[in-house]
Amino acid sequence: MTEFIFTYRSPAGYRPGEPQAVAAWQDWFAGLGPALRDIGRPVSDQVTVGTITADGTRLGGYSVVTAEGLDDALAMAKGCPLVAAGGGVEVGTLASLPDDRPAR
Repeated sequence: MTEFIFTYRSPAGYRPGEPQAVAAWQDWFAGLGPALRDIGRPVSDQVTVGTITADGTRLGGYSVVTAEGLDDALAMAKGCPLVAAGGGVEVGTLASLPDDRPAR
């Protein structure tokens, strides 16, 4: 299994704490089942350094999932509540690092 990171892009005006949004996220996360390796965390404040896309979305948070491949990860991401709300999900394959990497 390969690990993928989902970075959530919230549309302008999105209100994540509203009861229907919370329920949608809970249902979606439950539907991911054991593929959800790290539920992640939402982002409250952010600042951009450098150039980013100008699509009007904001970083909303992240999660880590496992899937057989990119197509399977994309299929999971399509069910994210932000997609239906006009936002999106960036999906990236997490690279493996060597075991002998320097300690932090």
